[in-house]
This record gives sequence, structure tokens and C-alpha cells, in this order.
Amino acid sequence: MLLKLIAYPWFGPLLAALLAVPLALLAHRVAGLVLERVTRSVPALHAMLLAIKRPAQVVLPLIALQLVWQAAPDDLRFIGNVRHLNGLLLIAAATWLAVDAVSGFAEGMVKQHPSDIRDNLEARRVLTQARVLARTANSVLLVAGAALMLMTFPGARQVGASLLASAGVIGIVAGLAAKPVFSNLIAGLQIALAQPIRLDDVLVVEGEWGRVEEITGTFVVLRIWDDRRLILPLTYFIEKPFQNWTRHDSQLLGSVFVFADYGMPLAPLRAEVERIVKAAPEWDGRFFNLRVTDATERTMQIRVLCTAASSALAFDLRCTVREGLIDFMQREYPQFLPRMRIEGDAARPPAAARPEQP
Repeated sequence: MLLKLIAYPWFGPLLAALLAVPLALLAHRVAGLVLERVTRSVPALHAMLLAIKRPAQVVLPLIALQLVWQAAPDDLRFIGNVRHLNGLLLIAAATWLAVDAVSGFAEGMVKQHPSDIRDNLEARRVLTQARVLARTANSVLLVAGAALMLMTFPGARQVGASLLASAGVIGIVAGLAAKPVFSNLIAGLQIALAQPIRLDDVLVVEGEWGRVEEITGTFVVLRIWDDRRLILPLTYFIEKPFQNWTRHDSQLLGSVFVFADYGMPLAPLRAEVERIVKAAPEWDGRFFNLRVTDATERTMQIRVLCTAASSALAFDLRCTVREGLIDFMQREYPQFLPRMRIEGDAARPPAAARPEQP
């Protein structure tokens, strides 16, 4: 019985496979422990190593099995099918490993720049670049992996060769069909490198104020102040104008406009603005002032400028100043609030100038 088993053509390759898989898993275990210790001082590489731990546990045994099948005799029954199947699994596992490696490295870079600090401009820059570039690279890797798997089938190669005769027409059609995809891909790279927008940036787009909540491979999610979501394609931020309130830093200069009668004295108004602004926790201590910026036939326009550390704080500070000024004028100078004057005596001509009644 033993001699028959040994004489079986698949005995040698199967025995080698049974030995190769545990050895590959042992090598994965030992190499993983060593590399984890070596890369502790490099957070990005350490995060990447932890991310590829599971796919590497699949890739190494498949590599070992592929070596065994390649060493087996070519005339062994079904050996071609086994090699092909193992190759497909190896390509899929290698693609999985590459995708996780890119994602892990990106997350490691993000962790080195925490965004939960007051001045998080650099952290948001790194976060945007890492996330967008990682998603772009992963898309390319997935397409490449699928293409490699298809190329292992002879039928797929024959179909590709037969289509070369009409490559001109097919190229034009494919180019037109894939234009949005490639446009968004290029726009994603431009956004990642030039960074006209970043995650958590404050934008004014299409008349809406909101923060950049997510940047995907095809669109940007803008979270509006009332919790609505505005979805825009990546190409929008390359082709159309928009406002970015946090392009260089998150500090903002807020403005408040009020209107008052010409009789309103400015000195007490300036003193009240100083008191309101300095008492407001949203003020960052940089700057404030009050100026008369316009005058109409009925009222004068008073502008107050004040600074805050972020757009949200600037909005709250503007509301605080506006409410404080209105309350002060209502309480101390109600007679100088904007109003329509109708003075009857001044509007009527003197008696001598009035025509006599018939």
C-alpha cells in the first residue's frame, strides 16, 4: 500500500506542498516579529507592516505552492490547471497585499500628524494628500491586478488580439466613455498635490457655506452648516471658482454691519464694541475696530471688524457683537435707531408763499 502511494505521480508534489505551507507560515511569523521590532521607530513603515500582516499570511504560502507546482513534472496530469489556479490566487493575494500596504502607509503618515490641535493646517494637508493619493494608487492597483488575472486566460488574449483590427474606433469610443473617469483621476492628483482644498477646509460653494467632510476618488462631500451634504465632482474644484476660508490658516477676520441715525455718537459705540469684543471668549485677541464705512440720505453704515481662530468661532463672535450693539443702542440711544423722518412743519411752505384759496 505504501509502495503504491509512493508510486502515485502526485505523491511528491503533494508532500512538498504539505511541507512548504507550514514553512512559509513559520517564515511569516518569524519575519513579522523581527520587522515589527525593527520598524517601531518608523511609524509609517510600522503601520504599513501591521496592515499587510493578514494578506502576507496568504501570499507567502501561495508563493511556496507556486514554486512547488513549477518544480513538478510538466506531464503530470492537471498540473497546468493547478498552476493556473494558484497563479490567479497569487495575483489576487498580491493585489490585496499591495492595496493594504498603500493604505497602511497612508494611515501611518496621518497618525504622525494629529489633527486634534488648534493649528492643524499641516495635519489637514498631510491627511488630504495621504487619503487622495492612497485611493488613486489603490484604484490603479486593483485595475492592474484584474488585468493581470485576465491576461492569464488564453481566450482573453485572443479576444484582445482580434479587437486590434478595430482599435481606432474602439479607442475613440473608449476615450469618450472614460473621459469622466480620467478627468476625475487627474483632478484627484491635482487636488492631492496642489491642494486647493483639504479635508476640514471651510468653503463657500454654489452659495453654500460648509466644511470638506470627505474627498473620494470621484467626488467631494461638503457638509453644510445645517447638516446637509453638497456632493460635487472633483473636476469642479479645478474648473470653477470657489471660496476657501482656510487656505493658509484657520484664522478669520469677521465683519459686522449696523445702521444708525446721523445723531448717534461714535465714541460710546466704540467703547461698547471694545467691551463686547474683549469679553467674548471667541475673540482671539488679535484685532478689532469700528469705522463708518458708508452714508446714505437716511442712515450711516457702521462696520465692526474682529478676529477669531476659526470660521465657526468667527461666526459666533459676529453674532455676539451684533446682538450686543443692537441691545446697547436700544437701551442707551433708542432715538438714534434707523427710522423714517416725516417733519410736517418743515415740509409745509410759509403762509405768505402759499397760494390763496379761491
